[in-house]
Amino acid sequence: MLQSPLLNPLKWQLFYIEYIDKLDVSLFDISAHNFEIYVPIPMVHAIRSFDPSLYMSTLSEISLKMLLYIRFYFVHVINSCISANAQTCEECIQIGPQCAWCRDLDFTSSRCNDKDSLEKAGCTPLGIENPRGTVTIEKNKPVTNRIIDGAPNLRPDEITQIQPQKLTLNLRSGESQKFSLTFKRAEDYPIDLYILMDLSDSMQSNLENAKNLGTELAKEMKHITKDLRIGFGSFLEKMVMPFILRTPKYLKNPCFPNDCSAPFSYKNVLNLTDDGALFTQEVSKQKTSGNLDSPEAGFDAIMQVAVCTEVIGWRNVTRLLVFSSDAGFHFAGDGKLGGIVRPNDGKCHLENNMYTMSNYFDYPTISQLVDTLSDNNIQTIFAVTKEFQNLYQELSALIPKSAVGTLSSSSSNVIQLIIDAYNSLSSEVILENSKLPAGVSISYISHCKNGVSEKGENGRKCSNISIGDQVTFDIEITATGCLSKNKSETVKIKPQGFNEEVEIVLNFICECECRKDGILNSPECSGGNGTLECGVCRCNKGRLGRLCECSQDEFLTDDLDANCRMNNGTEVCSNNGECVCGTCECKKRDNPEERYSGKFCECDNFSCDRSNNKLCGGHGRCECKKCICDANYKGSACECPLDTSTCLASNKMICNGQGTCECGVCKCTNNGFEGPTCEICQNCSKICTTHKDCVECKQFSTGSKKHTCEIDCRSVNVKPVKVKEELPQPNEQPYIYHCKERDVDDCWFFFTYTTKNDDNIDILVAEKRECPSAPDIIPIVAGVVAGIVLIGLALLLIWKLLMIIHDRREFAKFEKEKMNARWDTGDNPIYKSAVTTVVNPKYEGK
Repeated sequence: MLQSPLLNPLKWQLFYIEYIDKLDVSLFDISAHNFEIYVPIPMVHAIRSFDPSLYMSTLSEISLKMLLYIRFYFVHVINSCISANAQTCEECIQIGPQCAWCRDLDFTSSRCNDKDSLEKAGCTPLGIENPRGTVTIEKNKPVTNRIIDGAPNLRPDEITQIQPQKLTLNLRSGESQKFSLTFKRAEDYPIDLYILMDLSDSMQSNLENAKNLGTELAKEMKHITKDLRIGFGSFLEKMVMPFILRTPKYLKNPCFPNDCSAPFSYKNVLNLTDDGALFTQEVSKQKTSGNLDSPEAGFDAIMQVAVCTEVIGWRNVTRLLVFSSDAGFHFAGDGKLGGIVRPNDGKCHLENNMYTMSNYFDYPTISQLVDTLSDNNIQTIFAVTKEFQNLYQELSALIPKSAVGTLSSSSSNVIQLIIDAYNSLSSEVILENSKLPAGVSISYISHCKNGVSEKGENGRKCSNISIGDQVTFDIEITATGCLSKNKSETVKIKPQGFNEEVEIVLNFICECECRKDGILNSPECSGGNGTLECGVCRCNKGRLGRLCECSQDEFLTDDLDANCRMNNGTEVCSNNGECVCGTCECKKRDNPEERYSGKFCECDNFSCDRSNNKLCGGHGRCECKKCICDANYKGSACECPLDTSTCLASNKMICNGQGTCECGVCKCTNNGFEGPTCEICQNCSKICTTHKDCVECKQFSTGSKKHTCEIDCRSVNVKPVKVKEELPQPNEQPYIYHCKERDVDDCWFFFTYTTKNDDNIDILVAEKRECPSAPDIIPIVAGVVAGIVLIGLALLLIWKLLMIIHDRREFAKFEKEKMNARWDTGDNPIYKSAVTTVVNPKYEGK
């Protein structure tokens, strides 16, 4: 995206002074018309993007003339002070911080310009009105430096963690004002800690742990602060269906048959106190209760804790809210389930420490809760069960200066969770500012520990800050115009979660000091027809003009300059003259031969295009920024002669008949020819192929055209020579091209050709052709037969060798198996013994 010229005026001013303003523009006569001819397109884009850094990588490639054109473009196009056509000092200084005003009475050049240009134009140093912005520190109390041990307690208003505390900035349009802000975490800074607990029946064990938190927490946090106050509150749910069962029995004891307290929305049990015993006593009296759904009315309770500052007893110290629950939360819109549709008003509604508007207002929105906690400098610690930890992590990401920890059944773990969360929250400082007026911007640069610096959004914060560490922020505030003449605007900057802040009063520079010295009815203004202010006349009613020299009755409009503009988008008198009573009076040039002309001074006789560094190439005259060329020339700079003698080829043809003559230079229209006069042929081999058939039929009576030769080749004149050596060489006479082609008999024949003005073609052809000799058939056949026989024998020998190897391997394998054979020595199944044994069954072996 291209930037506006007013966004980086200081960068341009520095670049202009450093690289361009030192050049002598008189070396060349520069004009806007041929600016882009001499400056490369990337350079044009760089200039128009108003980013001088784009030049640095290409400065080595920029010629002196390019820089001169850049200087011209800068002076006449980019200089916003002049192009804005400011009529008063007030209008001039609002253009940008680079613009100054000359109030000298006898100053004739443009009064609104950069300071250096005004001085060069003859404005006296005392006559230059160039107001600058300022930074004034109104209150600058140093940050507190002390050590806890042995030091007396300090009241919160005696401790300073941010410096300075109040500044006044005078802002000029486009000019940034910078100041530094120091932050230091004070030792022994007071802490107010309020524990807000979900007292649904499932939180019974956590309630028991909370009873001893007061004394134990003060003991564990004594190394952080000796001034700790702790309070306690509880919440449950809205007292409507479907969140609470409305039967009398349930409203009396929702945990029946177990004993618990009646349901409620939010109850402030104990205001912030430093009495640990009282904390234990009051928390011990609390009992859990019950409701129907799992999400609770925690947002209602947080809102009341945050906005009921006097009831809770919050001091302007570090404020911690410990939110403890084992369930999710309801938010805006959920109240519709119980018929509650009125948005939460974000106000305190505690009567007798009970939230009384629970059934009237819906739950707060998350954004409403975020703004309320931030406005009241409350840092939130969500101590929740592991089941809902991810949910509260998502919520914590939306709430600045908040942390999430896992709720434990042990009181010591809860105390450690609070201490760890506090150290985590207080170890990061994040600056935030109140809403800025329209047209005012602010930026931050942080200088944190170990020399780490960040810009942008990271410039607002520093992390890993311990007690006693000091960090610095550079802050820059810029206004884009005069936002209010007689009214100041106030912006406040503070670290998130801290009560201290920096108050910044913004005043806007809208007028010049010289206006106070205005002379009423000054003689300089046409005999007293206006007030002389800052060197120009502010006309009385009924008078118009630069010197109030015109009567309003003579014109239909108060804007005389409208009569001096070609249209609404152009400058008065094209910025080349002055409007006097609705008529342009053109400026005079130092060179008397140069002049502006036209009704709106829109014409001149010196800004025409140039050729060879001459106006209109020296072959014409310049009229209203356009060249009127002499009879034999044309072109925007009369750079094109109409004479065609420079385009004649050797055959006296213009561009060899293969192109056109433009501005005395041949433009070849036939892609096959090139050169100054289109005489160089790059594709002549194709032309040889084109004429081949005609040469073959006319000289040798062969080829594809031998029957149509007289018709197809009537423009071809063939003249024979004996051998190719007698053909003329290419350099002996113009337009002779050598060709070598093959005929139907596979013989090579040679010829040359030339083209005449009447499109006839003269061809010289060699009678002797080069034909290849016939091949010797017998050796070829013998070689083929011998090759086949030898290849067959070789294949046979290879096969025989492979068979011998295979047989030997098989025989060796047989011999090996024979050596390993073992004969069976068992009985022969065919053998029958000659002995028969008979057993007497009665004897039974006895």
